[in-house]
Amino acid sequence: MPHRNLLRTSSPVLVGRSEELQVLVSTVPRRSTVVMIEGEAGIGKTRLVDELLAHPELARLKVLVGHCQHLREPFPYGAVIEALRSLAGTKLHTISPVAGALRPLLPELADLLPPQPEPIGDPHAERHRTLRATREVLAAIGPAVLVVEDLQWADDGTRQLLRFLMADPPPNLSVVITYRREDLAGHLPLGTAYRPPDHVAGILLQLRPLDVDAVRVLATAILEHEPVSEEFADRLHDRTAGIPFVVEELLRSLHGTAGRLPDEVEVPVLLRDAFADRLAGLPELAHRVVHAAAVLGVPAGVEQLSVVAAIDPEHAELALIQLARAGVLHETRPNQYGFRHVLAQQAVYDSLEGPARRQLHLSAIAALRDTEPPPLVQLAEHSRRAGRRTDWLRYGEEAADRATEVGDPAVATGLLQQLLAEPDLPTSEVDRLATKLGSVAYAGLDQHDPVTTLERVLSDHRLSTAARGEVRLLLGRLMVRQNGGRIAEARVTIGQAVDELAERPDLAARGAALLGTTFIGDTPLAEQLPWLERVEEYLAGCDNLEVRMSLLANVLGSRLAIGEPDVLSKLSTLPATVESPAERRQLARTRCNLADSCTTIGHFGKARDFLTSGVRLAAEAGSPFVVSTARSTEVRLDWYTGNWSGLAERATRLLAEYRDLLPVASELCLILGFLAITRGEWPAAAEYLGRTGVDSPQDSITPIAIGGFAGLARMWLAQDDLVAASANVEHGLQLVRHKGIWVWAADLAPVAVSTFLATGRAHEAVALVEEFATGIAGRDAPLAHAALSSCRGELSDDGRAHYRDAEAAYRALDAVYLAALASERADTRDLPALADWYDVLGATRDAARCRYDLRSRGTPAPSRRGRRGYGLELSPREQDVARLVSQGLTNREIAEVLFLSPRTVEQHVAKVLRKLGAVSRAELGRVTG
Repeated sequence: MPHRNLLRTSSPVLVGRSEELQVLVSTVPRRSTVVMIEGEAGIGKTRLVDELLAHPELARLKVLVGHCQHLREPFPYGAVIEALRSLAGTKLHTISPVAGALRPLLPELADLLPPQPEPIGDPHAERHRTLRATREVLAAIGPAVLVVEDLQWADDGTRQLLRFLMADPPPNLSVVITYRREDLAGHLPLGTAYRPPDHVAGILLQLRPLDVDAVRVLATAILEHEPVSEEFADRLHDRTAGIPFVVEELLRSLHGTAGRLPDEVEVPVLLRDAFADRLAGLPELAHRVVHAAAVLGVPAGVEQLSVVAAIDPEHAELALIQLARAGVLHETRPNQYGFRHVLAQQAVYDSLEGPARRQLHLSAIAALRDTEPPPLVQLAEHSRRAGRRTDWLRYGEEAADRATEVGDPAVATGLLQQLLAEPDLPTSEVDRLATKLGSVAYAGLDQHDPVTTLERVLSDHRLSTAARGEVRLLLGRLMVRQNGGRIAEARVTIGQAVDELAERPDLAARGAALLGTTFIGDTPLAEQLPWLERVEEYLAGCDNLEVRMSLLANVLGSRLAIGEPDVLSKLSTLPATVESPAERRQLARTRCNLADSCTTIGHFGKARDFLTSGVRLAAEAGSPFVVSTARSTEVRLDWYTGNWSGLAERATRLLAEYRDLLPVASELCLILGFLAITRGEWPAAAEYLGRTGVDSPQDSITPIAIGGFAGLARMWLAQDDLVAASANVEHGLQLVRHKGIWVWAADLAPVAVSTFLATGRAHEAVALVEEFATGIAGRDAPLAHAALSSCRGELSDDGRAHYRDAEAAYRALDAVYLAALASERADTRDLPALADWYDVLGATRDAARCRYDLRSRGTPAPSRRGRRGYGLELSPREQDVARLVSQGLTNREIAEVLFLSPRTVEQHVAKVLRKLGAVSRAELGRVTG
């Protein structure tokens, strides 16, 4: 029994795609599969999907199909929600309460879904809950396949939802998407590179035009096995470029004869003529209805079609029957009629004379404008095509505003770009539309290539100087936060914007505040302080609270981050509450910036307080970028304060979500690298730390890049690669000296001293400690001062007193891991307890080092969990070995990480392989991964 009404083409057999179909049929019903079908319009993507869904092998699967529409109204997740609507009446298996988050989007499934959960308040968390809810529903329907057609027209929400599903689909679900690469923004179907997880089959099918032989087979099938000569097939292939849909429509127009083909003409003209032939035998009413359908451009019901065609509904229904029989229109959804293919719709549309086309667009406006809610995108398009310029500008801007409100930046961007393409717009309208477009591009976290959008806006010669400066400032701010190395370029862009904003001193001050932000790029502090002073001069006369909070977020955060001692005392002047959403956004940003600065200098308790209040305010105000930065700050704060349970998983999840945001992604990579070092996972540590900005400090978040150099130096020093450790120390110190901010060397200075001493450069170690001490003198930077005690302990012949000072200082900050390291260096007498604490924390390499130290002293190292047999379970040590094998380490490297002999590691590996039933290290990596 078919799962849906398949729109059978005029060929009774599938031609030229048998291999592709076999690949799909042999995989999709048997395991979770992600299928991406790519090809130009008319190439046969939908036909291939239809044949797959009709195949008996898929009879047991629940099929859900959603379509992305070219002329669509703003609706996040639209295609997937359309697909889920078909679940009405379906019995769901056990389902999580989180699925109730779909109730507002799917009232049709109210009887299936749990109650709607309470609002979270955090926009990103709300969105993530919607993604999880969708996955829960799909996991509860049994074996299923989700099809999303024409992804090139998808909204950003649909792309993000599909990325989420395809990254880890439920084991019962396969996903099939179709798209035209040439119509994709950025030429990536999901907005970013995609690679299926190891447990999911991944299939990419790139459909090409048919060759001459396949065209001949197709023609024979369509012409009911009339003989088709090689010459005819060759000419047919030349005329149609081997595009199946064009072949079918052209042959259908020949009424069963293979004797004659039109002269050499372009494919769209062939289609137009083919449809003209097919309509020739139909009555006038049918012509009027099909013309109405072509002008509407989206599937429509009888009422709308009758209004646009200017006939009564009864005659429209009769015409639809005739058009369906002729294969011109099809019932795409219940009571919705449209063309089988966009090429067919375009062919009929192009056949209309200009005046007739205009009149039909005017009729479409009349049919649509009283609809609730009004389809603003369609009204805008019909007004534009009808030449109603005033209405086009009004509807277009209203539609863009609506798209922005509901979180569909792709629609808003497209409309605003179209509006700006209108000639003879007055400067005031150009300025308004351009700044709206700039704001949409800047605010949309998921939008494709917003930098290109803003650069295109700046090329519009009609912009006023002030509006150009406003858009350029948005572009510069966007460059700063993008993960692609453009901070140096951004500073030039922002500097230009400040010059252009002479008439907007508030915006010029915001640009100056960004140029003065101390932790962005490698610009020396001495060059940034004058910009901060310029902002402070403006603040002295500014009474706009939103502007003040926006500027203070940069000024206070920057000055606190460099350890200026009087900043914290000034924070009491910050308001606890504000009135407007815009003010709340800026107060949230201020508090989250302060949390980040407190984390950098070591005021961890204050950082936690600022984060708590800042995230709450950001959630209330709907500020997703502020929430994203706060989440990465929290990860770094949890690293320092020892809240490591689930930290790596949380950081990895956030990194997947915010991979394109430089401040967030680089900070998350730093902590993931630090965590990998504590477990001896050298390949992972090197990969993560390499993404902290160490390759291009001029385009980095400077404290993070300095931390990256520190982490790499620690990693190489632990592996006795003194050359690599020295190189990273030198690069890190060069950045600190160039920047002129020594309070950011709290992680770097201790490992630099260790590296200098290990390479016989004791005099350089002494000089560095003095330079470090001078650089942080008088600065409010408790983390750096604790690190200074650790450095002095390293230098001293008997450094235990200095290490005890460092331990006490770290403990006072609640930096428990750093305190434990200092305690270890202070020659603590309780190494067994310290080793057990490292194990609980997850620092398995540190725990192994303590136990090795105990063995070296002749003191037995007690078992971590007592003496017992583990049977077929892995012991704690075997778990460590299995994890490191899965990271690709050799037995010798594992021995060095865990302070064991290679022979002992070899025995552990053999036990792990036996217990897990793996026959090789590669298979073990797949099992444990």
